[in-house]
Amino acid sequence: MLSHPRLRRVWPGFIVSFLGDGMSAVAVSWLALQLAPQQGYGLWVALAVGAYTLPGAAGVVLLGPLMRGRGGAQLLAWNAWLRTVGLGLIPVAAFFDVLSIGVYVGLLAASSLLRSWGSAGYYTLVAEMLPKSRHLSANALISTLSQTGILIGPVIAGLLIAWVGALWALAVDALTFAILAVTCRFALPTMPRTERAKQEKDRTAGFRFIARQPALLGVMALTFGFYLLYGPIEVGLPVHVADDLKAPASVLAWHFAAFGAGAVGGGLLAAHLGRLPHWLVLNGSVIGAGLALLPLGLGAPIAVTVPCFGAVGVLYAPFGATSTALIQRTVGADGLAQVLAARSALLVTSGPAGIGIGGLIVAGWGAGRTLLSATLATLGLGVVSAVLCGLRRVRPRPLRPTEVSGVVR
Repeated sequence: MLSHPRLRRVWPGFIVSFLGDGMSAVAVSWLALQLAPQQGYGLWVALAVGAYTLPGAAGVVLLGPLMRGRGGAQLLAWNAWLRTVGLGLIPVAAFFDVLSIGVYVGLLAASSLLRSWGSAGYYTLVAEMLPKSRHLSANALISTLSQTGILIGPVIAGLLIAWVGALWALAVDALTFAILAVTCRFALPTMPRTERAKQEKDRTAGFRFIARQPALLGVMALTFGFYLLYGPIEVGLPVHVADDLKAPASVLAWHFAAFGAGAVGGGLLAAHLGRLPHWLVLNGSVIGAGLALLPLGLGAPIAVTVPCFGAVGVLYAPFGATSTALIQRTVGADGLAQVLAARSALLVTSGPAGIGIGGLIVAGWGAGRTLLSATLATLGLGVVSAVLCGLRRVRPRPLRPTEVSGVVR
């Protein structure tokens, strides 16, 4: 990818936009804390974080007819321009003294409407530019760069917030997406839009196949629960840092940076876990994440919680790779795309749903109890799943030819 005559031109835009994504992990929630009223500001933090992610799921459905068949460069550029405008209007609104918490959440929601399509643009571009033999390594490289942005971006955001404030951190975030948009416009060719087939495949076949396979149903339930329970952590941590610890934004930034560093290491580790049983890796990741989050839930010092949060990142990366590998091993090639699409449709709501639940719990119980409850629930989820796997010895059943044809039809 680094030697490709066209792809190497967009690397600066890729890297800068990934840094912007990492910056938003701190800047979005911190500005929400500053704008929200004292009563129920945990709920407003949840709304702000959710507004920066959830509309991307709605955009897949609402804007599907417009976006389907577009080339990777177009998907990337359109999402980048929308992010630039939406995030850039936030400091503009503050300059004219019209930035309320409601306006802030609305602008975040508008900026993220093409989020899912933009994410797909990276991998669509890889498929357009590189031969199939290079797709896996290219996808892994993009994923690693994204995690590196999560590692470095929060630190940059924390420094900017301490120096000039959260508004300017979001302004810089908008600038990073403008760089990506300009790069895609001038460095990459615009592919012609492809015509879709007149007859759509059965949209429910993937869901039906998951329901028929105990192994897939089990991994879906475990994955949904794991991602759902991280939502209260994502909401409770900023409130805990600001309210309970009375600490600056840099403390929150160090937690997210540690998570990003762990995720980069976990991504490298995941490639070496292929010989272990998939269910052992999945359940071990959930139980390990629950144990690593326990010091945070118990109110341990920052010197303890930061490395522990990094350990959570180490465990999250192999979990995602292994759950996908289990699906690939269980489903035949003809039905894999539909099952993966159904999986994405189910999981895309888990994070925002967890964030919403976390906001309600923070508003009612406070950040400390929210973190402890989510930690114990994560640990319990892993233990229950491990016990069920041990009792039932769930093994993925190979897909029969008749089932493959049923999925495709």
